[in-house]
Amino acid sequence: MLTLKVINENREEVIRKLAKKRFVAEDIINQLVALDEKRRSSQTLLDTQLSEINLLSKSIGMLMKTGQKVEAEVAKRQVAELKELSKTNEAGLREAEAAIQNLLVTIPNLPHDSVPEGKSAEDNLIERSGGNIPRLSPDALPHWELAKKYDLIDFEWGVKITGAGFPVYKAKGSRLQRALINFFLDNARDAGFIEIQPPYVVNAESGFATGQLPDKEGQMYHVGLDDLYLIPTAEVPVTNLYRDVILDEKDLPIKNTAYSACFRREAGSYGKDVRGLNRLHQFDKVEIVCIDKPENSYQRLNEMVRYVQTLVEKLELPWRILRLCGGDMGFTSALTFDFEVYSAAQERWLEVSSVSNFESYQANRLKCRYRNEDRKTQLCHTLNGSALALPRIVAALLENNQTPEGIKIPTALVPYTGFDRID
Repeated sequence: MLTLKVINENREEVIRKLAKKRFVAEDIINQLVALDEKRRSSQTLLDTQLSEINLLSKSIGMLMKTGQKVEAEVAKRQVAELKELSKTNEAGLREAEAAIQNLLVTIPNLPHDSVPEGKSAEDNLIERSGGNIPRLSPDALPHWELAKKYDLIDFEWGVKITGAGFPVYKAKGSRLQRALINFFLDNARDAGFIEIQPPYVVNAESGFATGQLPDKEGQMYHVGLDDLYLIPTAEVPVTNLYRDVILDEKDLPIKNTAYSACFRREAGSYGKDVRGLNRLHQFDKVEIVCIDKPENSYQRLNEMVRYVQTLVEKLELPWRILRLCGGDMGFTSALTFDFEVYSAAQERWLEVSSVSNFESYQANRLKCRYRNEDRKTQLCHTLNGSALALPRIVAALLENNQTPEGIKIPTALVPYTGFDRID
């Protein structure tokens, strides 16, 4: 969440930067400035009234002691009148503060200066790429057909049990899932990330703190009876570990990783792009989360991007990294890099990771701060990334490695699967 200080001190810059995200901010910024002026004047008036009440209250005792009962009664009436006025003024102050808060949460994060202009995914910039796109035979199958041929995933069972978008993995399909999870967690541990095993449901406060609420409320599964939300990513519970926490500077950076199932309604998704594993309502993912000082956060972002690159390279997948344009960025992100792997049978790129720096936007909602050597507190910067999301990784692995003898398992995964081929 942006702070009023940032908005008041950089009004035109805020409006200009938000325009890069295709967010028209002028009206809402003007409303905020007007409400803040009202809040300030109300606070000043309230402080004056409370000071007058305090002085008059002290004088009443002195007047009574000196026998000035009439004057004391007058002072009592003045105190009563001022108390009523202060109550009205305080109510107006609280109303202005609530209105400011309600507007602030509707404003996205400011994009970093390096974010390119653009309206949609077509305007994202390719940073770099690697790996070799395999040449498949004309009779090569997409992953949903391979899953059926080798009895790896049953989409119909998922529909029977729950509905579309909830596949059932079995046999070597299940073992491949578990192998990938352990592979990603072990690599994260070797890279210095501390593993967390978080809950899969969170309260509304947690959803608000990381920016899923109210922005993405319609995309989250809500358990109405208990007012809890199924997590769309482990980012939510892991980052919320540091809500309302003041960290010591010496403890930064904090680097966590977590495996979780992820739940997303994906309302409005349809067509060929959602077939098979391309878009699910429940899927597995290993997440990395970092918390650091502002001056170090972009170095940390680059490290996280390089780390995710090592994973797709070890899996021997063709990959590319995109710098997202303003129009394709997330609500809370200041800068995002997306990873895509090439799906040879579908002949298209599939997103498998987003690595983002939120700067102080999440931390302001979280009230996540650190205390420096001067014992002063400052908002942290938060970052997170998928390392990695499994469904499209599995899709690309199955499609790209299909041979007449079966599906070859990448060398790095064999110690985790216990087999080098699916046949």
